Amino acid sequence: MTAQVARDDIVRRVDEWLQPGRFQDYCPNGLQVEGKSRVRRIVSGVTASQAFIDAALAADADMILVHHGYFWKGEDQRIQGMKKQRLQSLLARDVSLLAYHLPLDAHAELGNNRQLANRLGIKHAKPLDPEGGLVWMGDLEAAMSAEDFAGLLEDRLARRPLHVGEGRAGIRKVAWCTGAAQGFITHALEAGADAYVSGEISEPTVHTARECGIHYFSAGHHATERYGVQAVGERLARELDIEHQFIDIDNPV
Repeated sequence: MTAQVARDDIVRRVDEWLQPGRFQDYCPNGLQVEGKSRVRRIVSGVTASQAFIDAALAADADMILVHHGYFWKGEDQRIQGMKKQRLQSLLARDVSLLAYHLPLDAHAELGNNRQLANRLGIKHAKPLDPEGGLVWMGDLEAAMSAEDFAGLLEDRLARRPLHVGEGRAGIRKVAWCTGAAQGFITHALEAGADAYVSGEISEPTVHTARECGIHYFSAGHHATERYGVQAVGERLARELDIEHQFIDIDNPV
């Protein structure tokens, strides 16, 4: 029979793994909405949208675990409209919201960057800045053309990436940072990467890739960040004998 575990024990355990106090983030990390004191089932997803909340409640979640939660810096603090509806849905069912942003990108084992490397088969993957851990670099098993590397991204992420720029004919050294990390392309250039992968692209990214001679791939913010929450949820399920389910609400960005 599946165990029931104290909510606060789960929060403490994930905080110990991800060490949110190391980061100056754009939102609070950890328990954002307090629900019932005992947890049997965790449902994970990328973003705590209304569609995801509805799906998690239908799956009988006691706690939801996401990468993109609430209470971002600079947003309207009033509880009305979309924000009111989302919070009301959670509070009415006494469901906790556990959210980790930058700590979940950077973690050496469970983080989005490490999990993306695993999914793409990148070898010798490690952060360019061991303290920050937000931009990583590693090697492909063998050099690939830009077309073949785009095909690898599409195959593993189920999303066709946007490729801009022209670099070396064979891509071997790849740098990456999941999500909205297009501005870190300069870090990839300084590190000597053949290609840089992030989730989103901006207008200046195109010019940087073209003028500095590097392949850039925009592989999708959502698509590149589906894997960290799954890794955390699966580890919790193994160690605590609780249930975990990942629910993917598609997002084309």
